[in-house]
Amino acid sequence: MAAAKKKTARGRKQDRARVAGGQKYEVGYESKKTGRSASAVKKAVKKFGHSRKRVEKRLGR
Repeated sequence: MAAAKKKTARGRKQDRARVAGGQKYEVGYESKKTGRSASAVKKAVKKFGHSRKRVEKRLGR
C-alpha cells in the first residue's frame, strides 16, 4: 500500500499573488473586484506584469 501524500500549502501563496491574464476566471474575478472591464485587466497585466498588487494599484483599487 502506497503512503498517502501530505497536502501542503506550498506554492498557493505565490499563486494568489499573481494574475494569470490568459485565464478567463482570473481576469473576471479581478475585473469584478476592481470594477474595471476584462480588457482593462488584460491590458494592465500585459503592461505591468502578473503581480496582483501592481495590477490592482494600476486599476485604481
